[in-house]
Amino acid sequence: MWIQAVDLPLGALACVSLWWRRRYPMAVALLAVPALALSNSVFGAGMVITASLALYEPLRRSLPVLGLFVAASVPDALLLSDPHGTDWTAAAFSVAYYLVSFASGSALRSRRQLLVRLREDAVRERADHARRLADTRRAERTAIAREMHDVLAHRISLLSVHAGALAYRTRSADGPALDAAEIEESARVIRDNAHQALEELREVLLVLRTEDEGTAAPQPRLADVAVLVAEARAAGQDVQFHNDVDPALASDLRPQVQRTAYRAVQEALTNARKHAAGSPVTVRLSGAPGADLTVEVTNPQAYEATSGPPRPIPGSGTGLVGLGERVALDGGTLEHGRADGVFTVRVRLPWPATSTRDPRQRGKGEA
Repeated sequence: MWIQAVDLPLGALACVSLWWRRRYPMAVALLAVPALALSNSVFGAGMVITASLALYEPLRRSLPVLGLFVAASVPDALLLSDPHGTDWTAAAFSVAYYLVSFASGSALRSRRQLLVRLREDAVRERADHARRLADTRRAERTAIAREMHDVLAHRISLLSVHAGALAYRTRSADGPALDAAEIEESARVIRDNAHQALEELREVLLVLRTEDEGTAAPQPRLADVAVLVAEARAAGQDVQFHNDVDPALASDLRPQVQRTAYRAVQEALTNARKHAAGSPVTVRLSGAPGADLTVEVTNPQAYEATSGPPRPIPGSGTGLVGLGERVALDGGTLEHGRADGVFTVRVRLPWPATSTRDPRQRGKGEA
């Protein structure tokens, strides 16, 4: 019979076509459909072709071809398996083998797709982690720069004021020359402020290098604003201080908020020394539980000093930017600007009606 004569050649051609099953799975599968209907020896190659079809082609394209494979395998099993009768068992086994091969290819395709998605997710996660790490490092650098600026700018500006006044008085021909006692006093003030600046720098570096907060020096509080004003007055700055906050209530205010209020006054006094040397400055604190804690510092914008260093103190120009970031972290607002010849810095910080302070911290503060 001619069907038996073409059986082996068709099986051989099907085996040869397996070489292209990865690159052209659909074409190889379609070309194998006639061979499956006429040749029994194509069965083994047909299983591999079926699995490759499910592996490399999407389900919506491979399922119709699987239907052709099943339809072609039935007459092949009926005509070639038993010449004297109909063997439905062979046909059922052929269909089952093709379905199992197709299911194996589909499972392998799903597994590969899962691995691809997992790799993509891993790459995305690494990129997100790198971005978060960069953002964290950037935030840490910003916080360090803000803290260094707040701590050192105040002391360095005091040093500049004292040194500038000393140089001006020394070379001025309008007034009497400085005597030895005045020179010694000026040098002592400069030395003390330099030592204080180094000490505060050491405290900041200690906080950055250690994770134990107990080893750090006490942070400035709202009550320390009076000391800050006294230092500014000692440097020759005309400062009026009005404190309308009850000290007993202020002691229960959250330490972070107190430090931010202190830094706000410090930054405003430093800016006044830099940009309006000799002008009077007014510092006002107000607020109560359940309302905002308000820090307001004002100074005339245009003021010509009659004495003092002729050159302004240089600045980084980021002090108010850093203060705004610090205030925003505490849920407050910062306003600054010029109006009617007066420059105003106004900070509002939340002061809850009930204290959120830890009783253990209160005991330490009161001690």
